[in-house]
Amino acid sequence: MAEEKTPLLTADVSDEYHVSRQQIRNIFKNNLCSDATERAINVSGSGSPSPSATELDHIVCVFVVAFDTRSGNMVEWCIPEDMELDGVEFKAMASGSHTLNRDFVYFRKDNLYGLACFENMPVESEIERGARMKSVGILSTSYTLLYRHMQFLETQVRHQLEIPGKYTQLKAFYEDKKGILSLLGGSANNHQSPASTPSTPMGDILVEMKITHPAGCFSQFIKFFGVHIFLLWKFALLQRRILFFSPPPIGVVCYRVYCACCLANHDIDTLRHELKPHFYINVADIEILETEMAYVACTTEKIFESKTKLYDIYVDNQVVKTSSPASKDILKVSDADRDKYAKLNNQRSAFQFSLEEYDEDMNEEEIFTNFFVEQNNRLFQTLLDVSASQDRQLTSEHIRSMGLDPIGDRPFLMELVEHYGIDVVLMVDNPCCPK
Repeated sequence: MAEEKTPLLTADVSDEYHVSRQQIRNIFKNNLCSDATERAINVSGSGSPSPSATELDHIVCVFVVAFDTRSGNMVEWCIPEDMELDGVEFKAMASGSHTLNRDFVYFRKDNLYGLACFENMPVESEIERGARMKSVGILSTSYTLLYRHMQFLETQVRHQLEIPGKYTQLKAFYEDKKGILSLLGGSANNHQSPASTPSTPMGDILVEMKITHPAGCFSQFIKFFGVHIFLLWKFALLQRRILFFSPPPIGVVCYRVYCACCLANHDIDTLRHELKPHFYINVADIEILETEMAYVACTTEKIFESKTKLYDIYVDNQVVKTSSPASKDILKVSDADRDKYAKLNNQRSAFQFSLEEYDEDMNEEEIFTNFFVEQNNRLFQTLLDVSASQDRQLTSEHIRSMGLDPIGDRPFLMELVEHYGIDVVLMVDNPCCPK
């Protein structure tokens, strides 16, 4: 456990702050070296290396959220003190968290991204009704490096539960990581527009998403959805609104948001990529979601299922559904989807064999991400090549070469070329003839 690796500061000495700050640096250094248990993954498909230890963290706020038996969720403490955190108390402590011992959650706050670790500790207190619940979290201008601080936040939430009101280590952490918004032309309370936020994947910018995840996160994603992963793939490529629902814990569902975003990655510079990860959302986000054209998010609140105008597909654990007639035509597994799923599993099996026989360096996450980047590159490049040809005729042979079914995937393909504005003519097979 993280709290066993990192001793807590309890002594009230004159240089407590400076000692804390040095401890924070040591914790951070140790976290960077703990790749065996916490692995950074590139799910952008860009192939660029992991960020160096010297890369800026972009931390703009550190906060503690507590559950009060009279007031409910509340921000107990934050730095800077004037940070506007309205709504964060319900993001950092997700609906239904009281049923868990611990959890974590990724979320968005305006144009900032957050990570918080929650813990529920039994106490002998009538005022607290036998349970003390808190979350410790951070806000950043980017989600790409939040994973680095998971262990620290887990340690600190235990610290806040055991020794309430002691914020020295959190202050030291903030002082060590702050100072980025001013460099970007903003302030803590004057956030940038979405177009200028470096972590917002708009236009042709493909950011890297790196996460701390349990071993086999991507394998679990594939096994969990099976061949239906290619239904999610199609809606991700169409840049639709994808909402995952699951009862708590929500942390593992945030990983599904990451994996779903990964499905749409490609290296075609001329095509935009605007699938926004919102991570955990609640009813307070409804107004924002009404303006979004494309996103991937997750929630523990079942009420969203009835808000059909807020999403294109609703993923209730393993069930993928939609209320849109047009989307229902796409929400069918084709023969080509089954072929792609078999190919993906074959590549995973080959990787396992290589790992055992040759001790290969490539990890399973790279197998997963590379599979979809290559698939998407082939699909889009074929469409662009055909659109540049003289007759612009997209034949069944072209469609099969893209890994699609000429008949079963026709509704998806028609939506895809329209969405990206690719000018091709879909040729119709003679129904009397075999495919």
